[in-house]
Amino acid sequence: MNMLAQTNSKSRRHALTLAALTFAVASALISSGASASGFQIRENSAKALGRAFAGADTAGNDASVIFNNPAAMSDLTGLVFQADVTAIDVHTQFRGSGTDLLGLPLSGGDGGDGGDVTPVPALYFSAPINDAWRVGVAVTAPFGLKTEYDSGWVGRYQALESKVTSMDLTGSVSWQINPQFALGASVIAQKTTVNLSNAVDFGGAIAGSYIQQCLGAGAPQSYCVSTVPVLPQSLDGTARVRGDDWAWGWQFGAEFKPTAQDRIGVSYRAKIDHTISGNAYFTVPPMAQALLAAGGEGSLFQNTAASGDFATPASFSASYWHSGSGPVSWGAQLGWTGWSSFKQLAISYANPAQPATVQVYNWRDTFFGSLGMDYKLNEQWTLRGGVAVDQTPTRDATRDPRIPDGFRRWLAFGVGYAPSQNVEFNLGYAHLFVDNGDVNDTSATGDHLIGTFDNSANLLSVSGTFHF
Repeated sequence: MNMLAQTNSKSRRHALTLAALTFAVASALISSGASASGFQIRENSAKALGRAFAGADTAGNDASVIFNNPAAMSDLTGLVFQADVTAIDVHTQFRGSGTDLLGLPLSGGDGGDGGDVTPVPALYFSAPINDAWRVGVAVTAPFGLKTEYDSGWVGRYQALESKVTSMDLTGSVSWQINPQFALGASVIAQKTTVNLSNAVDFGGAIAGSYIQQCLGAGAPQSYCVSTVPVLPQSLDGTARVRGDDWAWGWQFGAEFKPTAQDRIGVSYRAKIDHTISGNAYFTVPPMAQALLAAGGEGSLFQNTAASGDFATPASFSASYWHSGSGPVSWGAQLGWTGWSSFKQLAISYANPAQPATVQVYNWRDTFFGSLGMDYKLNEQWTLRGGVAVDQTPTRDATRDPRIPDGFRRWLAFGVGYAPSQNVEFNLGYAHLFVDNGDVNDTSATGDHLIGTFDNSANLLSVSGTFHF
């Protein structure tokens, strides 16, 4: 009955019905999540993964610096080609329940394991121009998500399938000013693609619109509830959003070598602004179509173009690596991601009957920190290990089932094998201990989901590096 009181306080005649469409499209366009905080994918190097990315920008002999810190390309020698692929195995399991607009229990199960195993590739190529200058090209996927819940689950009105990827084509250049100092810069072409879906509670939307009109006419609340033409959860449909966008970005990096054994690197990556453009597709039960038409709302829930402003966040990293005189080398990494720029999402629609909407998220900036080491057994074999902590940008008040993110703790191991000076293979593994993601979320049609997601992740990466 609390939802009915909220409904009564709304002034617009068809607010719930209109909001059902805006919620479906808006939530889809922003929903993402991955193996790092928010929807960031940090995994672009098997070698760096083995030490939890400690010293990832400065440890040397890793072509992933083309993307991570272009200044550190000055440490590469000759022509270098490197290929990495990481399997990201994410698990998320819901425990909880919910109620519909009228306070009745939401039907459906727990959704099963909403996670999936997703391969994330990365390719790098670097070449010298002369003794001071070097160029490189990288193809990476720094942001993304793939999750899917069972159809008909209790949280179906928030999420069913979610697939988001950002692919970067990065061109980098480094300038070694002297043996101690180098600078680097990158130009980034980024394509972000969205393919997401959720159920729509047309029964709840129609019931809510009817109750609003009934209350507005002065009828008692009990009468309005008892005479609704259709009940929530009785007319489920679906909404799917597909869209993409290309945008440009940049990065700047520097590397300093205070001694022959120590390296310090810093890198800043600018925010990349997107306007995701695509289409929203709906399946509407015939009875819902008839009731919407009878209420003068037949123009809603039509397939239509939709767009929304979206940005992949700015980030900064500071890296340190010490090359020991013995078998042990070690380093640290500190990263910052500017998730606070993701405050809200404004969505507009080509359908003139559909008003624009704004959803508030108010994410916060996050920090990532790691420590790791290499242990060189001999000229061919190297063992690695590392630990890390990774904050989540989500807040309890705005967290939803598409991003049930939590604070992360990393435990990583790796091994490298170099059969010759020109060839190296690496294997990295990390287990992520992820805090539960509490959710207390109400859809625009009044379906209230409350509970927690049990989260965990495993990362397995392999790579080959070839010098020519």
